Amino acid sequence: MSHPRYTDLILSLPASVPFVGPEVQERTRGAPFAARLGANENVFGPSPHALTAMRDALEGIWQYGDSASFDLKEALSAHLDVTPENLVIGEGIDGLLGYLVRLLIAPGDAVVTSDGAYPTFNYHVSGFGGVLHKLPYNGDHEDPDALFAKAAEVDAKLVYLANPDNPMGSWHEGDTILRALDMLPEGCLLLLDEAYVEFAPEGTAPRIAADDPRVIRMRTFSKAYGMAGARIGYAIGAPDLIRSFDKIRNHFGLNRAAQAGALAALQDQDWLAQTLARVDASRRQIADIAAKNGLIALPSATNFVTIDCGADGDFARRVLASLVNQDLFVRMPFAAPHDRCIRISCGREADLALFRAALPKALAEARA
Repeated sequence: MSHPRYTDLILSLPASVPFVGPEVQERTRGAPFAARLGANENVFGPSPHALTAMRDALEGIWQYGDSASFDLKEALSAHLDVTPENLVIGEGIDGLLGYLVRLLIAPGDAVVTSDGAYPTFNYHVSGFGGVLHKLPYNGDHEDPDALFAKAAEVDAKLVYLANPDNPMGSWHEGDTILRALDMLPEGCLLLLDEAYVEFAPEGTAPRIAADDPRVIRMRTFSKAYGMAGARIGYAIGAPDLIRSFDKIRNHFGLNRAAQAGALAALQDQDWLAQTLARVDASRRQIADIAAKNGLIALPSATNFVTIDCGADGDFARRVLASLVNQDLFVRMPFAAPHDRCIRISCGREADLALFRAALPKALAEARA
């Protein structure tokens, strides 16, 4: 019988995905979730102007999106004070990660990341045959100095660093990353994932010139702008690197409605400010719920809070399982020692009320 002739690399990979989505879990468990507190979606939603722009764009949805994302790129250029040549627009950060790895990583090439950091990046590296070198966190923070030193040791072509960090919610001041850059070896690129940077304190984003060939920064409309389902993100980098994306990216990968919505969202900074205030209030509520149950909420510069359950990973997994059984979609860090924690996305009053009621039962069941 005839069958596809897969590459040896594809045959060697596990049939797995980085995250199992809530809808998949709902079908498996045969019941819907009462609250989605696991995917770090922005439940406060996009700007009403973005929604209007997307609805208006639907009449032209028979057309492909602008392959150059010209209007959005011009608006981002003005907003960020960079040139359009410093920007590439893509299908969320996940899509851009895949393109960047395809640009740089061939089988056997070394890549450095933190053990327990965003697994979708690892998924792309493995898919192109790269060799991952993982370093432990320094406490609950990724360790730029150690990552860059390891890159020099293994002649890495790419280093991944998220600031703020997912899944811990921690962050470094921008100056810390800027100082560490002196250790980045020649020919190595820093991929700085800034998906959550809008939620972070002033000074978290390092003052790195857009033309600096050592760094590419990735940001998204999925988080603070509330457009995760639209799948639209962007990268900031040196023009030569940005031009290279045109060699391999999907030029018609973005739909017109997403492009129109992102443009309108960017232009409504008042809505963004309201969202940031709501997220801050939600973080404080989650911390209060944790404290009242004898747990510690870690400081967060994101739209989620990581809660230390005070024991080991097995205990935290029992807490998580109970919360899921109580119809709450939540997640937890994958790697020890951070798997002692659960991670709760910021939610509405009704969402957090369900979590407030479910957590004591989850802890009691886990202890039993």
